[in-house]
Amino acid sequence: MMSSIRFAAICALSIILALPLCAAAAKEPPQTTYDGLQLRPNTKLGLVYLRPDADFSGYRRIALLDCAVAFRKNWQREQNSTRLAISTKDMDDIRAALGAMFSEVFRDTLTKGGYELTDRAGEDVLVLRPAIIDLDISAPAAAEAGRSRTFATSAGGMTLYLEVYDSSTNEILGRTVDRKTASDYGRMMWQNAATNKTEARRMLTEWAETLRAGLDTLRASQPPSVTTPAKESP
Repeated sequence: MMSSIRFAAICALSIILALPLCAAAAKEPPQTTYDGLQLRPNTKLGLVYLRPDADFSGYRRIALLDCAVAFRKNWQREQNSTRLAISTKDMDDIRAALGAMFSEVFRDTLTKGGYELTDRAGEDVLVLRPAIIDLDISAPAAAEAGRSRTFATSAGGMTLYLEVYDSSTNEILGRTVDRKTASDYGRMMWQNAATNKTEARRMLTEWAETLRAGLDTLRASQPPSVTTPAKESP
């Protein structure tokens, strides 16, 4: 995928870079990142960093890379300590399903918003490199096969880590980190695979709509420059 875009989509690096920003969100986040991005205040997402001289007005198409998915540390061990049997294959299946849902939701939302999706580089192409990290599921689907049920007040939560690049230069233009949790019902309820899917789609849809609105705002605030034609000599 994206073979025509010469772009280093190193998912593991994305996850490593996300961790310091997530930790900073609980304290005082840095105003400027190591790669020159500046904190943008008062956004609908947890942390948003943008390149100060970035001009988003010329981007009309989007290249959406595959979404990497990483579970919360020790998630499998903790689940199995409750007599569940979460295998590596179970976790791979969950990663694949969530990654596919991410692609479906974001592509649908961006397309409805007037953005053309592409897999080729161009001066008007913006590359989105997403990752879901710290995935925490209260009731994994593997439990459905047995007799046990998982009761919790929430289906879990996950964190979006998203980087934005120029497809022609590979220059990073922005980075965002945002944590969402599933609906808290205030009382213990049976959480199952259907609940997980419903809550995951809700959170992904909120992120996709926020991203689309943010891109619209950035493009509108930076109208394309108009070149004045040179006058002909008399």
